[in-house]
Amino acid sequence: MAQRGSQLNSEKLSCSICLDLLKDPVTISCGHSYCMDCINTHWDGEDRKRFYSCPQCRKIFTSRPELVKSVMLKHKLVEPSKNLQKNICSRHDEVMKLFCRTDQQLQRIQDKEKDVELLQQEVKAINVDAKKTVEDSEEIFNQMIHLIKKRSFDVKQQIRSQQETEVSRVQELQKKREQEIRDLKRKDAELKQLINIHPRTHFDEVTEAVKELRDQIQDILRDSRTNISMTGTQPDVPMSDSQPEPKTTARFLKYSREITLDPNTAHRYLLLSEGNRKAVLMNRSQSYPDHLDRFTECWQVLSKESLTGRCYWEVEWRGIRGVEVAVAHKNISRDGRANECRFGFNDKSWALRCYTDRQTFLHNRVETPLSGRRSSRIGIYLDHSAGILSFYSVSKTMTLLHRVQTTFTEPLYVAVQMY
Repeated sequence: MAQRGSQLNSEKLSCSICLDLLKDPVTISCGHSYCMDCINTHWDGEDRKRFYSCPQCRKIFTSRPELVKSVMLKHKLVEPSKNLQKNICSRHDEVMKLFCRTDQQLQRIQDKEKDVELLQQEVKAINVDAKKTVEDSEEIFNQMIHLIKKRSFDVKQQIRSQQETEVSRVQELQKKREQEIRDLKRKDAELKQLINIHPRTHFDEVTEAVKELRDQIQDILRDSRTNISMTGTQPDVPMSDSQPEPKTTARFLKYSREITLDPNTAHRYLLLSEGNRKAVLMNRSQSYPDHLDRFTECWQVLSKESLTGRCYWEVEWRGIRGVEVAVAHKNISRDGRANECRFGFNDKSWALRCYTDRQTFLHNRVETPLSGRRSSRIGIYLDHSAGILSFYSVSKTMTLLHRVQTTFTEPLYVAVQMY
């Protein structure tokens, strides 16, 4: 038996760690065999390194390899086969290393164990990848949930902030309107008290004093020529001796006319209110019915009343980029944006164009820059028979901006365009 054992490779039967015959032999995945206690003791010393190595070939393993008991020593040793050619493995083209004479079968346990180990490693790799994928997916979903919650919070905060701003604005406007109502009621009560004054009360002395004061003021005005600032454009226009243009606000107001806007001419983006005396430029179309007199493209409107004789009216504007205060013939074109429809761009209209930083006069596509005082309140004086049209800047004083001398062949209408 010792002779048979001597024929085996001593290196394969001895442990390279203790250099003795293998005791309880085990094989690791690289194919080398050791005593179970020897290899476990060796790997126990490598636990801190977090990797394990084969003492013989130095192959590195990231996890502690599984130990497979060596099948080779479980079979009885027999005499070498005489017919080696028959023991050549047709699959590997080499001498069969393990062959059980008793069972007459090839022993491919090591090959199968290697296959099993590879499959186990593949399963572990799949499990690791799957676990990492799950963790990454959970992290992505957590980030998405966090972003959605943050966005939801930001949107709610923005809505609340806008709500507070709008509520504050509306409440402030409500307080202002309520105060205006109280003031109007107070003034109404005062007027009712004045109406109830006993009719036998005489004001002859007061009337005479006022007349005397009026005469004194007229004398002063004649001496100083006028109290109207004439810093604007003033062409050399002959004035009628019989009916001179007024020089004071009170004289202008003598010819004042109450103007109402014609809703049948208003562009659909203009909202009329306060008895059609106020126009507001909106950002959406109004539900006006179709009408042949309506301006279809230009944000314009005409008055309902025609103007002849001597007339004075005022236009106040705010909150928009600009406005055109004009007069026009009733038959001015309404459809489209051609010059025939636009105030000041044809021979049927005369317009004062006002911006916050400049003013110009327009007629028949000729634009004249003006240098007078800019104001959000414009006074317009018309003497139709004399062919005079004057534009004034109205504040504490009246500043002439521009005067036109022409011949008007038909009644005129107040015209307004907004920008």
